[in-house]
Parts: sequence; structure tokens; C-alpha cells
Amino acid sequence: MTKVSRLPGAQTHHWDWQLEGSCRTVGSEVFFRPANEGRAEARQREQAAKRVCAGCPVRLECRRHALATQEPYGVWGGLTEEERRALLVRREPAVIPTAA
Repeated sequence: MTKVSRLPGAQTHHWDWQLEGSCRTVGSEVFFRPANEGRAEARQREQAAKRVCAGCPVRLECRRHALATQEPYGVWGGLTEEERRALLVRREPAVIPTAA
């Protein structure tokens, strides 16, 4: 579960970026693992999700959100659950871009 204490708050400016996400035109099943999904299917699904993310205008905001809130499930900002966990363990600040 998402760490609720890490959520940015109720003000809309924290969430408005989601309105521009390319994922809004794709079903959530592309981004989130269904029960009993095999590894080969997971790889294919994750690659499909990453293709959507690659052209997304808010990919960095999405990635920043997922890392900051430690989203435990799904592909966010082009990163899988495992990729986000690895980044958080290494604490690489370069992959959590700040607003310019």
C-alpha cells in the first residue's frame, strides 16, 4: 500500500499533472499486475506500459510521485516496482528530478 503519510496533500496543484498522463487513454491492466501473472506475461505487460510512459508529457512528475510516496505496485513514470525499489535502496538523487 502507498505510504499515506508521504502523499503530497489535498491541494489540486499536487495532482493536476495526472490529468495530462498518457496512461489515461490506456486501461490500468497495462500498468498493474493481475493475480497469477507469469513472468513472461509480466515482462510483456511492463514493456507495453513503458512504451506508453516513454512518450508521456508528465513522465518525470509521475516518477517523482511514485518514488516520493514509495508506490509499491505498478509501472509509474516508466519504472517497475522492482526498479523503483532498487533506486530507493541506492538513493540515487539523479533519478528523482526536481522541478526546473
